[in-house]
This record gives sequence, structure tokens and C-alpha cells, in this order.
Amino acid sequence: MFMFDIEEYQKRLEATKKSMANKGIDVLFITDPANINYLSGYDAWSFYVHQALIVIIDEAQPIWIGRLMDASGAKATTWMYDENIISYSDYYVHSTEFHPMEFMAEILNEIGQGRRSIGVEMDQYYFSAKAFLTLQKKLPFASFIDATSLVNWIRIIKSDQEIEFMKRAGIIAENAMHAGVNAIHTASRECDAAAAIYYELIHGTEEFGGDYPSIVPMLPTGEKTNAPHLTWSDSNFKDGNAVIIELAGCYRRYHVPLARTVSIGQPSQRLDRLSEIVKEGIEEVMEVVKPGAYLEDLEAKWRESTSKYGIEKESRLGYSIGLNYPPDWGEHSASIRKGDHTVLEENMTFHFIPGLWFDHDGIETSESFYVTKTGAKSFTNLSRELIVQSPYQLPDQSKGIIS
Repeated sequence: MFMFDIEEYQKRLEATKKSMANKGIDVLFITDPANINYLSGYDAWSFYVHQALIVIIDEAQPIWIGRLMDASGAKATTWMYDENIISYSDYYVHSTEFHPMEFMAEILNEIGQGRRSIGVEMDQYYFSAKAFLTLQKKLPFASFIDATSLVNWIRIIKSDQEIEFMKRAGIIAENAMHAGVNAIHTASRECDAAAAIYYELIHGTEEFGGDYPSIVPMLPTGEKTNAPHLTWSDSNFKDGNAVIIELAGCYRRYHVPLARTVSIGQPSQRLDRLSEIVKEGIEEVMEVVKPGAYLEDLEAKWRESTSKYGIEKESRLGYSIGLNYPPDWGEHSASIRKGDHTVLEENMTFHFIPGLWFDHDGIETSESFYVTKTGAKSFTNLSRELIVQSPYQLPDQSKGIIS
């Protein structure tokens, strides 16, 4: 059973080929596992070795090329014919003598594609400098074009079924956030809260299970809240700590991130005030979201809302989200920031995270939303208020892992 109807995969392939034609690309050499999944359905933890999906502009189906032991997984999860699944032997894996791109180049030559214009995803995690140099060496008559994010931009508008997957991910994210908050008190450790979160992320609900998120939960605590990408330690929470929880629910590789800030005990006046400023800014920005607006309009509204309090934010406010694999849940296309002229369209999806980080503290409150005909619709239903947690509150023992 495929995750989507074959008709949907074919529409995605058609849109990809249209973009290829506009860029003068005959053969698209895809190595980003999210883009491979998007066009073929392939879903496995095999992206630590070289693999590719090859889209040929005048061929009906793509070709998957990967490790021999992963070929059965490709046949089980993709919609293509089995003969379009090609594998290389294990002596290519992590070898100093052989490279998988040598094999893939040979295949392209054998099927008559060695002299064409080949698009490669130059700037992404899974395509190394050696991989590119090997392709160039073994395909001397081909011309290469940078096709970074070509498929990513096609992914930016979701189908209705993708939106439904993300709604499920939103439910998982909300449940995981509740579990994380309930695990935060002075008798527990940071790792206990992370464990409670992970239980809910994978357990999901009785109706549907969760998937592993592309980024681990982040839990900067105390003065470390000034550093947004810290994870957890085995230290105990302390009365008076602020704790930032950033996580993402994931369903069938579709992500809905969510961030909230927790105060253990009475919050400082500063944290309380920052929370109100951020909440006000989020609400004003969400009112701007509608089809036809520019992404930079959202940033301008945020700047207008917060500048009167002397708040300046250097980093972007958010980014397109959806299908992805480690190490990132963002789609690497549009960003909510000044100068991004992306026009909002129905079923675009974003993580709006106007986090503020200062010298010794920080705060995060975020919303993941999709664009509807009338405005923004959040994937979760969680208060944007600062969460005040009793230092001595025991974690919820009704579900999940407890400390």
C-alpha cells in the first residue's frame, strides 16, 4: 500500500519535469531522501549510504539506484516497476577503492543518458564533494546544472492528503508537548522530560502511530535558553528555571513543529513580559496570513509589533515545513523574513517560530500553520501563554514515561 495514490505521484513527477524543462535539465539526479520519497514513495533509513532517484525528462518512470540490501525496500515502498529498481554491490559501501557514483554513472551511460544535461542537488546534506567529482569524471560528455531545491519548491504546496497527514502530526506534537511539560519539575532530570516526549512522539494515538522526527527534542534550560539548539542533559530541573521545549510531531515523515516556554515556579517579570510581547506579535502576524500576501509581509508585521518594545530579531521568523528526514524538518525553500517575495497560496505550510535569544536568556513560542482560502489555520490547539509549572508537580502518570 502506497502512502499516496499513484495519480498523485504522477502529478508530482509532471510538475518536476516541467521545472526541469524550464531549467534546461534532461536528467534530474536526486539524492535528498525527502525528494526521493516525494516522487517515488521510497521510505527507509538508508540515506547514510549513497542512493539516488533519477528522473529522465522523456521517460515515464524514475529509476531508483541504491545499495543491494535496500532494493527490496525500494520495491516494497515505491510505485515504479521492479525493473526500475537498480542496486549496487556492497563493496562500493564506505570503500577507499570504489565509489557508488561510479556505478550510477555507468548506469546513465548504459541507458544513453551520459551526454545529456544533468541536474544535481549541489547544496544538500547527502551529496558530497567526492560524489560530484566522481560523476564529473565518469560522465565527461555530460553537462551539469545546479538543481538544488528544484523539487523542494514543488513540495511547498501540499495536497489535501498531505494536509491530513500534517493534522495528525499536529495532534502528536500537542500530546508530546503536554507530556514534556508534565515531566518538568524539580525532582526530575532533563533526560526524563526528553524520554516522556519521545514516548508520545512514537506512540502517537490509538488511531494512528507516530514516526521519528527529523530533529530531536530541544530543551535548553535556565541560562542556556539563550542557545536555541541545545538538547538535554542528565541535570535536574531547578525551581526558577525557564525551560524551552521545541519538538515536532511526525506522521509518515510529515512534520508539525511546536515550541513553548515553561517556567518552573513563579516566572521573572522579564520572562512574563517577553511572553506577552511574543504572544501579541504572533497573533498580529497570523492575521496577515492569506492567499496573495508575501512572506515578507509577515516579517514586516512582526517588526512593527515588536519594535515598539525595543525588540529586534536577527534570525528569520520561520520556514516551509512538511516531508523530511534527518537532520532537518524544514523544506529548504521559502522563509518568513524580509526580502522573501514568495506569494502565499492555499495549502502552503509553515513553522512560524519568532524565538528571541539574548545574552543570558531566551523565549520560544511557535505555531505551525497552513494557508486556507480565508487565512491561517494552526495545526495545533495549544495556548500561547507562558506555561507556569509547579516545582513539585508530579508528572502525569496516565500515559507515557514518568520519572
